[in-house]
Amino acid sequence: MEIKIGFISQKKIPNSRRGVGPMALWAGGRIPTSKFRIMALQKSPKRLAKLLDYILGRRPDEFGLVTDSDGYIKIKELLKALSEEEGLSYVRRAHLDEILITLPDPSFEISDNTIRAKSRRHLPAHAYAPDPPKLLYHCIRQKAYPHVYTKGINPTGYSQVILSSNLNLAQRMGKRIDRSAILLTVQVQPCLEKGVVFFAAGEALFLADFIPPGCFSGPPLPKEKPSVAKPAEQQPLHQQGPAGSYFIDLDEKFVGRVPKSKRTGKDGKFQKKPKRKRERPPWRR
Repeated sequence: MEIKIGFISQKKIPNSRRGVGPMALWAGGRIPTSKFRIMALQKSPKRLAKLLDYILGRRPDEFGLVTDSDGYIKIKELLKALSEEEGLSYVRRAHLDEILITLPDPSFEISDNTIRAKSRRHLPAHAYAPDPPKLLYHCIRQKAYPHVYTKGINPTGYSQVILSSNLNLAQRMGKRIDRSAILLTVQVQPCLEKGVVFFAAGEALFLADFIPPGCFSGPPLPKEKPSVAKPAEQQPLHQQGPAGSYFIDLDEKFVGRVPKSKRTGKDGKFQKKPKRKRERPPWRR
């Protein structure tokens, strides 16, 4: 008798030869392919280490990441980028520490809250870009949009403004800082005319020290609601009397009056509850 599960056909073991654990239910101790097995392979430290070697040592720009002058990347930004990839949302700081402990020769090193690849020969250098694309994209926080619209784009969190030639990548980077981030389209030619210098940080990312106002476009500014001043409440004037005296206002109603009890009569005196007379049983009459 054969049973097909997934893509593997296995012979069913007789009841007399069955074991206790799930491994004994199939001939040869093999488990058929399943979603759990694929997930286990994805969470392998070796596979994660290979991916980190590619991101940190070869193409950080493909994931919207920029290294500093020493090749370091903030671990917080790396984890945000990994969470966007399918099957990698589980990665935390503990998984990075696990690779450093379990693997004999890890491909990266950690310093405080930053991480970098040990081998950075294939890492793209930040080089001057004489002919950048005509349009670049950048996302900012929604609350900062009115200020940026009038003052220009300044670097936040990095030493330079990070721009992307890929619209989808720019939107992904914007969601890392704000779920409702504002997408700005930067016109490169007006920036060059105002003396802005662009640097390439890989194939999809570009860097600039500052983007002046008037060189980018975005959605219209939200209309500011006119602030209505609330009228000041007029407090009643109290006549100031001599020190140590207290005047009773007879017209003022006493709020803290204690409610009358249900047993209090109209005259205000307490009335006792009348006793109920019990009838004697017939045998006592």
